Amino acid sequence: MNLQNNTILVTGGTGGFGYEFAAKLIDLGNTVIITGRNAEKLQEVKRKLPAVHTIQSDVSRAEDITSLFERVTHAFPDLNMLINNAGEMRKISLHHEHDLADITREIEINLMGPIRMVQQFLPHLKKQKNAAILNVTSGIALMPFAISPIYSASKSGLRSYTQALRVQLKHTNIQVMELVAPGSATPLNDKFKNEDGFSSNVLMAPEKIIDAAIRGMKNDQLEIYPGLAKVMRVLSRVAPSFIIAQSGKMGASYMYGN
Repeated sequence: MNLQNNTILVTGGTGGFGYEFAAKLIDLGNTVIITGRNAEKLQEVKRKLPAVHTIQSDVSRAEDITSLFERVTHAFPDLNMLINNAGEMRKISLHHEHDLADITREIEINLMGPIRMVQQFLPHLKKQKNAAILNVTSGIALMPFAISPIYSASKSGLRSYTQALRVQLKHTNIQVMELVAPGSATPLNDKFKNEDGFSSNVLMAPEKIIDAAIRGMKNDQLEIYPGLAKVMRVLSRVAPSFIIAQSGKMGASYMYGN
């Protein structure tokens, strides 16, 4: 697909993948709108990227998505690309007590958020000559990551939804793509640094992941596997028990309450 002269909405654009997407897509000559929950962080991004458009919005809130749609389609009627990037990842021991409303927070953000975003923006995207939806999943969508069980479920669910969405939209003008991201050096992974079994050496720089994503998008690659995600894809097929066992070693003392 042509990655110039598009109007692109990126959720979770204040850091990590979202920021890198915004910066690189602006450099390619696109109009980019980012969302985020934190107004101060949005202002900081605006200072760094003067060309970006910022809107405070929370993908876990259905009413925010409705308001976002009205605002974006009014101000940017040529919107033709949606990148569902906003996400949260927590380490959770299921042995501990958890508030029942809070335990599913990653489902609300990582899975229900993209589903609602797509449903809200789909009629508008269908009207565009060329359109695309990119959902950011994770190598963890290919295997459970025991220390982050809810995150694992959310990304597996988003991968399955993306595949179904692609089938249902195959006779439309909308390309449906998936970035299966490997572990990356972003704030999302900072909370794991002191856990047993964690190695920052395997984390890929976010800018390299987004460079790979953009190359894949340009080449109409529907599923993009940068770095170690390629390895995880193979291992999930040929040795699923092995990778599940390996994933259970990180943070074992935290998970098992020792």
